[in-house]
Amino acid sequence: MTIANSMYTELEQEAATTRRLLERVPADKLTWRPHPKARTLGQLAMHVAVVPANLAEVSHLDTFGFENAVTEIDPKNVKEILDAHDAGVVRAKEHLGRMDDAKIMGSWTGTVGGKPIFTIPRAGLLRSIMLNHYYHHRGQLSVYMRELNVPIPSIYGPSADENPFMAAAEAMKG
Repeated sequence: MTIANSMYTELEQEAATTRRLLERVPADKLTWRPHPKARTLGQLAMHVAVVPANLAEVSHLDTFGFENAVTEIDPKNVKEILDAHDAGVVRAKEHLGRMDDAKIMGSWTGTVGGKPIFTIPRAGLLRSIMLNHYYHHRGQLSVYMRELNVPIPSIYGPSADENPFMAAAEAMKG
């Protein structure tokens, strides 16, 4: 199994969990924000939706200027967020599927104004900025939604609102 294949499998599993959370984003609260300096709920949900594809795409470059990164996207509705996520996961998996271990271990440089900020193996970019960044903002999104009293799905185990282990135990009894 290649490094990219292991990330592909992980992304596939985590994307299903992320989609369950995104499905619960309340359509009437897209402009809500917990603090004046924070993103709106819609902006954060859209950021979560597009992170995997955007990072997988730039990982194919040798150098990327952060000044070219997309800023906030204000979605019009939850369907736009879900569509962006679904299409983005497909794109991210396509990009990962095109990388062999030599490519994924090659150097990638992030710049600002043409000046290098850091250089890391693509595997580091994909692990820390694509996957971990995705999970970080998914967790942030779950906190936003908790503040809005939206039931939180199980992510890595039971939430206060959903316990898949109890449901499985009940199903086994029947």
